Amino acid sequence: MIDGLDDAKVAEILGATRRVALVGASDKPRRPSNGVMRFLLDHGYDVVPVNPVLAGQQIHGRTVVATLEEAAPLEMVDIFRVTEQVPPVVDEAIRLGARCVWMQLGIAEPVSAERARAAGLDVVMDRCPAIEWPRLGLRR
Repeated sequence: MIDGLDDAKVAEILGATRRVALVGASDKPRRPSNGVMRFLLDHGYDVVPVNPVLAGQQIHGRTVVATLEEAAPLEMVDIFRVTEQVPPVVDEAIRLGARCVWMQLGIAEPVSAERARAAGLDVVMDRCPAIEWPRLGLRR
């Protein structure tokens, strides 16, 4: 995989995480971020949707916040943004003390990933927790 992580590390990240800030959350049921948010909630994660356009609204019963800072404290920051929009999200995740940055399928930003790793964060790229969870046979 592009992120260099083995299955054991991905399983460790998913098992140790409880709180997820989902950047790019959508209220549209057909959008992948909406389905992944539902999956994470169904598997016991505390998910805070982040989307400035939808701030104050509800997605799956959770109030949307405008900024990553409003979603703190952070464990995992799950990014549903185009690659060009990843660097400021990663920089904010580092500044706010996140433990992990997870870039969704099709998203890989090696320069930002290296900055995050240098700051002590785990970095997952081009993967989806809703795919990795069942593939790894995880349970909660």
